[in-house]
Amino acid sequence: MRFPPNMLRYSSKLRMRRSTTLATAEKKNFSSPDETRPAGRGKVQLLNVAGGAVGLATFEPGWRWSEDVKPIAKTDACEAHHVGYTISGRAVVRLADGTEVETGPGDVFVVPPGHDAWVIGDEPWVTIDWAGMSGYAKPS
Repeated sequence: MRFPPNMLRYSSKLRMRRSTTLATAEKKNFSSPDETRPAGRGKVQLLNVAGGAVGLATFEPGWRWSEDVKPIAKTDACEAHHVGYTISGRAVVRLADGTEVETGPGDVFVVPPGHDAWVIGDEPWVTIDWAGMSGYAKPS
């Protein structure tokens, strides 16, 4: 399917959103994040680019959203919609309906709001997220 040049395919539900035309190129590096947020046994480094946030998350072995981030978010489940890529480590995401998805190195994932997640194994889970990090682990 071809999309008009001023449209962008967004998310797995094919919602359409107008793209923003940038007047200039922009480059940032995670070695100098705009913000770093603690997330229990992990952290999220944020870069604000093109009007949005890109997050590099590092979650240590034993990290679990319901134990490490829930006290910060003050919600029963993670309410962020994630679109990400796993660099290293492994994690399991459990959706509200009980479905579990495991992600590992090289995997691209989309996760809807209303989930829990946890690191499996003895290696940190390192992931980049393009959609769900602007409010992630941010005190409410």
